[in-house]
Amino acid sequence: MELAFLKTLYQRPGPYVSVYADLTRNTEDAVKAVELRWRALRADLEDQDTPEHTLRAVDRAIGEEIVERRSEGVVIFAADGEVVHRERLAAPPGNPHATLAPLPDVVPYLAERGERFPHLLAVVDRRGGAIDCVDERGRHEHIDVEGDQDYPIRKTKAGDWNQSRFQRAAEKVWKANAKKIAHEIDRAAERCGAEAVVIAGDTHARNAVLDEISPSVLEQTVENAKNTDIKDPDLDAELHRLLRLKTHERVMTVAERFDRELANGERAVSGLPETTQALRHGQVETLLLTEDRDSDARLWIGPDPAQVAATADELREEFGITDPEQERADAALVRAAAATDSELVLLPSDGDAPTIPVGAVLRYSTAPDPDLITET
Repeated sequence: MELAFLKTLYQRPGPYVSVYADLTRNTEDAVKAVELRWRALRADLEDQDTPEHTLRAVDRAIGEEIVERRSEGVVIFAADGEVVHRERLAAPPGNPHATLAPLPDVVPYLAERGERFPHLLAVVDRRGGAIDCVDERGRHEHIDVEGDQDYPIRKTKAGDWNQSRFQRAAEKVWKANAKKIAHEIDRAAERCGAEAVVIAGDTHARNAVLDEISPSVLEQTVENAKNTDIKDPDLDAELHRLLRLKTHERVMTVAERFDRELANGERAVSGLPETTQALRHGQVETLLLTEDRDSDARLWIGPDPAQVAATADELREEFGITDPEQERADAALVRAAAATDSELVLLPSDGDAPTIPVGAVLRYSTAPDPDLITET
């Protein structure tokens, strides 16, 4: 996943409050239960000596969420008396908690958020269609397409004296409308950079649209023959199944490249010290990190996001930093990756994903070129 959207998050000096709050309301006293859960998290922040003005800012944000009742969970990052980032969750967070630390605790958020593939969903019929398109930042666009022609839509029954004429006319209308819908799908897919496309709806209309869309969009397209309503939960489930498959393919592709480059001894590194050094020098193209909330790994950081090292002495010697801070390794690595425009592949700690605690595919290798080595 790209991490550019996190850059503004790190512009504050810190410390940062990170809150993962459960806002589920599945009991009769739902509001009271939510307030009690937040009160417990607030007490945790007080015990960590959270600055009062920052705590008040988070208090207001949580209060707004409780009143609006628009989500089952929320992630909030705050610093210096302001909420820097807030995102609603479709489900309660897997591990509700609240922390104060030099850096925001973003890895659980990135795991909840998941890999965001830009995608397009279209439901078509013989008169037009509806298109939903979502870009990589989650921005949503809805387009209703009305065909230029709507008569005659249906063929006449066998035996009508003008059957052939109306059948030809109906087929002409279908084709014209399908061409318009396909054009809108192509344009929307280009705008949002769709990497996954689902087209559903009437069989005849769907086939006509598939004949008209561009080869590049067709290559990303999966058909759905069962659903004719863009708001159908089953259609949404099919879309999410496709996106999960794309995520798995992405993980496996990067992991295979990592293994290949590591075996060649060139454009890959493995292990915390080696990966940290590569990030500090701007070498990392893709950071591979296993989500592990129980990890006790720590790194040293300076005020600049790229200032990250396995030891405090490295920062003192390389950057002249007199007061480096110690932080969770995953939080420090993600900040450095965002600052150096590296991508992140977050690996689950269980399942059939590759076991890579931490590693990186590199943009370039610092290994010496054997052609330049001469015998003395």
